[in-house]
Amino acid sequence: MSDRAPTVTDVYQARPEEACPVAIYLSRVPAGFPSPADDYVEQTIDLNEHLIRREASTFFVRVAGHSMTDAGIHDGDILVVDRAVEPTDGSVVVAALDGELTVKRYRVGEKHASLVPESEGYPSIPIRKEQELVVWGVVRHVIHEVS
Repeated sequence: MSDRAPTVTDVYQARPEEACPVAIYLSRVPAGFPSPADDYVEQTIDLNEHLIRREASTFFVRVAGHSMTDAGIHDGDILVVDRAVEPTDGSVVVAALDGELTVKRYRVGEKHASLVPESEGYPSIPIRKEQELVVWGVVRHVIHEVS
């Protein structure tokens, strides 16, 4: 569990040239007992419209590692990252620390910034003056498979 281990693998640019509509139910799906009256499709939804605000600055990034599980980000998840969004204190970001990509919560303190994991057993990473930190983009959405 290295605190500096990269936690990002594949990076892909968003390219929603064509709409990709998927069927959607108009009524919400209850988490309790099923309702037999709501078992029909009424519209379609294009996930590009909901996940991508700025095509040129949006990328999909695959996560490797477990340092952000308490934030709902798991090994193998795909992050929708917008490079045009300015990070603020508390943003979940993809950052390059001394050239290594990682996913962490960005914290701005009085003396220095830090990258904070959200999983027990991983230490915070205070950014020292001699280190190079580039906030590559802000995580806007997380896509993961339910087991």
